[in-house]
Amino acid sequence: MSIVHVVGARPNFMKAAAVMRALAGRGAVQILVHTGQHYDAGMSDVFFEQLDLPAPEINLAVGSGSHAQQTAEVMLRFEPVLTQHQPDLVVVYGDINSTLAAALVSSKLGIAVAHVEAGLRSHDRTMPEEINRILTDQISDFLFTPSEDAVSNLLGEGISEKKIHHVGNVMIDTLIRLLPRAERLTLPELPDRYALLTVHRPANVDDCSWLSRLLLTLRHVRIPILFPVHPRTRKQIEKMGLEGDSDSLRFLQPLPYLEFLALQKRAALVITDSGGIQEETTFLNIPCLTVRENTERPITIAKGTNTLVGRDLLRLRTEIERILNGHRKPAGAVPLWDGQAAARIADVLLGQAMAASA
Repeated sequence: MSIVHVVGARPNFMKAAAVMRALAGRGAVQILVHTGQHYDAGMSDVFFEQLDLPAPEINLAVGSGSHAQQTAEVMLRFEPVLTQHQPDLVVVYGDINSTLAAALVSSKLGIAVAHVEAGLRSHDRTMPEEINRILTDQISDFLFTPSEDAVSNLLGEGISEKKIHHVGNVMIDTLIRLLPRAERLTLPELPDRYALLTVHRPANVDDCSWLSRLLLTLRHVRIPILFPVHPRTRKQIEKMGLEGDSDSLRFLQPLPYLEFLALQKRAALVITDSGGIQEETTFLNIPCLTVRENTERPITIAKGTNTLVGRDLLRLRTEIERILNGHRKPAGAVPLWDGQAAARIADVLLGQAMAASA
């Protein structure tokens, strides 16, 4: 079976690493295509090294641009790849522009598409990622879901049950495999107790008034906050003249996967707008406060450590105090978040291939 995997941003890398690893031991011929949606070494290259991912055979180097520009460039540059290699299957991950673009090209060429992390919904169509999720799921042939709510979403949208495979969370596969390495890392000059902050979503970062008030709020909490700053976020902070550490808020460069995982594991709490971090903190049993009005990962609220605080900064500060005072949500086990999701994906894909060749 010939399989092309398409990645374009850091969360894709963690998911693809698990799936490619599972398929590699079963004789599949695999080609890794990096669209270059995240293109600098700090956001991309080091992740491949730490995740034991092979260097991409093909880099489309699309770079930044508007949603339309990125999607169109991926489509234009990806089509010749498929025409040349003629794979049996294209695997796409998550909800970025590269995901939708690669799925569209593959579907139009009659090549089967597998969507890893299918069925997640925020029910907020102002989010570009939500549009990418919905459309990718509609044209995919294999839909691999990380949680039961995702299955319900797909069935509710009229997708055939035969296409849906509830396999669990491949991102957790990678976390489980690499957590021992992360725990052995020496991280210099860490406070004894600290919070971890990430913000990168346009709805938060492009709202300069809210972003400045967030930073002001966090400069006045009673715990040091470590803040690895996404390049997009850093540009906005510099534009507002708000860069510079304080006693409680420490700005860091973007971190490789292992270093960031180590920080998460040791944090007293995490403040984020990232979907993947909501999942990781749930598995790690670290309190998570999500500064968004909605989430496509409600399982992290229902069964995990996540609390959705919205963009209400007074509530954020109140919830931080509650956690520091010992009041925290207990985490329950999420079904199939057991490190075997990628193996289940490999079983489905290669089982289908064997059936087709029989």
